[in-house]
Amino acid sequence: MGKPENLATAASALRQAHVSCDHPAPVQELRAALGQGDFALILLFVSPMADFQAIVSEAQTCFTGAHIVACTTAGEISEKGYTEGEIVAAALPADLFAVTTLVLPDLGNIVPQQVFGDLIRARAALAQAAESMPHEFAFLAVDGMSLREDELMSALSPGLGAMPLFGGSAGDGVRFEQAFVACNGKSYRDAAVLTLVRSHCRVKVFSLDHLVPSTTRMVVTSADPSRRLVHEINAEPAAREYARLLGKDPEQLDTFTFAAHPVVVKVGGRHHVRAIQRVVDKTDLVFFSAIDEGLVLTLANPEDLATHLDRELTAMAESGPLEGILVCDCILRRVEAQQSQQTARISEILRRNRVVGFGTYGEQSDAKHVNQTMTGVAIYRPDPEPEPQD
Repeated sequence: MGKPENLATAASALRQAHVSCDHPAPVQELRAALGQGDFALILLFVSPMADFQAIVSEAQTCFTGAHIVACTTAGEISEKGYTEGEIVAAALPADLFAVTTLVLPDLGNIVPQQVFGDLIRARAALAQAAESMPHEFAFLAVDGMSLREDELMSALSPGLGAMPLFGGSAGDGVRFEQAFVACNGKSYRDAAVLTLVRSHCRVKVFSLDHLVPSTTRMVVTSADPSRRLVHEINAEPAAREYARLLGKDPEQLDTFTFAAHPVVVKVGGRHHVRAIQRVVDKTDLVFFSAIDEGLVLTLANPEDLATHLDRELTAMAESGPLEGILVCDCILRRVEAQQSQQTARISEILRRNRVVGFGTYGEQSDAKHVNQTMTGVAIYRPDPEPEPQD
């Protein structure tokens, strides 16, 4: 088995490495590729083809002194761009970052007051421990099969204050059976891990999509919100009405259709995607995020995915020298890239901008759970040392 082509330098503020799932010693290979030094945080994005618990257990032993947060994926993003069947590591050096983690188990029984109190205490402790680090962000990894992201975001929002958050829903490839998150050697289902970060590096948390709302609207007239299931649109069977509005055969609806023809809702003056996951019972539509009766959905038309991504990442690089970009990228964006034969072009854009991350079943941006977006944080070169005073 050859060594992975990991290109991060020892001086990088966002080191990254990747290795195939079938490597005989994947964690050791990642440790060697990340280089020397102490780390505040190790993020592991693990293909569902790997033994997740074995990976996180070994990482806990291998990366001593670091917080280790991991999740399963719906595809990975490494120094090769879009990839599959890999374990990808992103590491934040301890001399530039300070980190604390908060495990949120049993998402079906969230107690908002407890979440608020735990989050406030964690933020205060981190701020005191890393007083000299002025920049901050939060990263959320959540079980993408829990169906609890919307409730979780509502519980987290009051305690975050001005700290910007991005995150992703852990995936299971295209199987949609089970997903895992992990923190410091222990794996969880129906749970989330919140990572709070302070840094000497300037950061920019972002959320982007390439979708433009059309004039075609529809109303959800029958739904089961707890299961994110829509039975009827415009008082007609949901899948058939959606297909009719597209001018397509309802029997031919698939993931490619949903990626190319998303629907959006208007919240707070902005449109947010409510992505469709699949058809069940030939007539019902399952969504990736909260959906309810009376909701007005608008069909959206995509810009060219690669052109939009190149423009947005180029703009981030114009704000200063980038060390790297950590992202959560919706599985439907990858599907659209494949359908439009743009995978290679997008991978080149991701490589050029030193993007690392994973494919998701949904994304979190500040107080919202969203779909068909790329959320993330751009990490810039560390602030210069202040001039000594005479």
